[in-house]
Order: sequence, then structure tokens, then C-alpha cells
Amino acid sequence: MFERFTTSAREVVRGAVRQADETGGATVGEPELLLALLDRTNTPAAHVLTTLGATARRASIERALADVRRRGGISPADAEALAGLGIDVDAVVSRVEEEHGVGALAATPRRRRSRGRFDPEAKSVLERSLRIALGRGDRHIGDEHLLLALLARPGVAANVLADHDVTYVQAERALATRARSA
Repeated sequence: MFERFTTSAREVVRGAVRQADETGGATVGEPELLLALLDRTNTPAAHVLTTLGATARRASIERALADVRRRGGISPADAEALAGLGIDVDAVVSRVEEEHGVGALAATPRRRRSRGRFDPEAKSVLERSLRIALGRGDRHIGDEHLLLALLARPGVAANVLADHDVTYVQAERALATRARSA
């Protein structure tokens, strides 16, 4: 599969590994793939993310991803659903952190290097990018396919991007508009 990756898609994968190493993640996950995509310039995915305003809202996206990590993977939508059941996720997180330290619920222990290991969700994104590329009739897997794969199913990255008004349908439209104007 990796032989089909464009240079840009390979750079996203390498960038995701760097992101995981910088944040102390033991594995590469969806958040790291998203941050690596946000680092790209002059590529189809960069065009989409810029067009839809995600690039300009990077700091907010980074904060949202950090909040999800701090809450042990619980997204804002999950927290809202739990609030409807009377569970205050922020109160639970605060209490755990009082007892066990800041970041106690973070999904990955600090100070471990990823060594390029991808978690199951990130592996699924990579596999889905191939199916998306084939479905679009493309012979390569570019960073745009990685972005679409992140957005295609609910997950940390898709939820955070949706909270920042970036959805699969909008990304598809932005890619189609770009292709027509090229």
C-alpha cells in the first residue's frame, strides 16, 4: 500500500510520527495525523484545510486535541452526552488529576517515543485512504485521501474537525472545486 503513497502523503506519515514523539505519545494516532496534515502547504489537503478555515484555526484545533487527550479520549460530543446523564466529565477529570497528577487520564504515557507504531485507529485511517483513493479512481494515495479517510468515520480527528466546521462533504466539495479550477 505504501508504494502508492505520494511524496506528500509520506510526509504526512513521517510528520505524524514526529508529532507523536514531540507530545510523548507511545503510538501515532488520528490526532497526530491531523496535526501533520495541518503542517502541509501547497498540497490538495492543505488547500482543503485552508479553504475550510482549519489552518487559520490550528491553535483551537490543537487545544481541542489536547483536551481530548487529557480526558482520556472523551470528545466534546461524548462529554455533552454524558452531561445529559448527569456526569460532569470535567469534574471527573479534575478529581482524577487531583489524586494522580495532571494528564493522568491521557491515553498514552509521557516520555515514550512512538518509534513509528500506529494505533488501530490510525492504521484504519491508512487502510481507508486506499479504499477512498480506489473509489475515486485514483492510482495514488495523496494527502487528500488521508484527510478524507480521517473525516469518513467518527473519531477524534473527525469530531474535532466537525467542531471546527470541517466535514467530509465539505472536503469533497473543496477538492472538486479545486479540480475544476486546475
